[in-house]
Amino acid sequence: MTTVPASLRELLAGVVDYAGLFPPALLPMADAVREYAEQRHGADSWALARFVVPAVRLEELGAAAGEPAPSWRVSALITDADREIPLVERFNQRHAAHIIADTLEVKLSTPVAIRSLAGPLGEYESYVEVPVADDPAELIEAIADAGLMAKIRTGGLSADAFPTAAQVARFIERCVEFDVSFKATAGLHHPLRGEYPLTYAPDAMSGTMFGFMNVFLAAALLRDGGSMEAATRLLEERDAKSIVITDDAITWRGHEFPVDSLQEARIQVTGFGSCSFREPLQDLRSLGLL
Repeated sequence: MTTVPASLRELLAGVVDYAGLFPPALLPMADAVREYAEQRHGADSWALARFVVPAVRLEELGAAAGEPAPSWRVSALITDADREIPLVERFNQRHAAHIIADTLEVKLSTPVAIRSLAGPLGEYESYVEVPVADDPAELIEAIADAGLMAKIRTGGLSADAFPTAAQVARFIERCVEFDVSFKATAGLHHPLRGEYPLTYAPDAMSGTMFGFMNVFLAAALLRDGGSMEAATRLLEERDAKSIVITDDAITWRGHEFPVDSLQEARIQVTGFGSCSFREPLQDLRSLGLL
């Protein structure tokens, strides 16, 4: 089994929310459940977190998973809160001994919408996905006032779905400013920024993706008081040799993040959604970071 440096484990423990049901993997429910169950018992299980599923497919998940033990944790994606939060409640009443949907994710774009759902979302660990093309300060402030968490979409199936490094850095800075935890999703299959195929199709176009190490270390840097300029450069980092990992710290171009700093970073950024669990860990190994 791989020996994981203490600093890397601190940064990445329980970091991947498995989203195999979603593009580009788009697995059938039975296949996604089988993969998640297998990885929960694999050598890299230390990095695995929740199973991500649309709220409207919760009962399908329950039927496919049966009665796993110990309990699975699920993050349910909500598109219609009035209709779907009751679905989550009923699912939990029936399946809580084996599977619990303890997290909700919803996409909202105005402070009014965020504050209007503060009550029902506050019953769960809830993330609000917000647009980041413009300064999201008012949205992040509303999320803070509602006691919720934020979510950023860092990619998609086309090149124009990816925000700029400056936009991602600004989003993280706003979360630090308002003391809001966040998660990221989409386009984070790889540890470092680079050119990668946008889908798994043989003829897939390539695009510039962020790396999850870029995003997590940028959160650590900004939480430690680093500049937006440095965070943007870190988000654009492509050279694995620029990152040195020891048990005591992770260092990037003279910026040192000791274990206690990485613990603080994980308060800021809680995880990322990925339709593949194997790929992020395999890439860490291929880059010599694990």
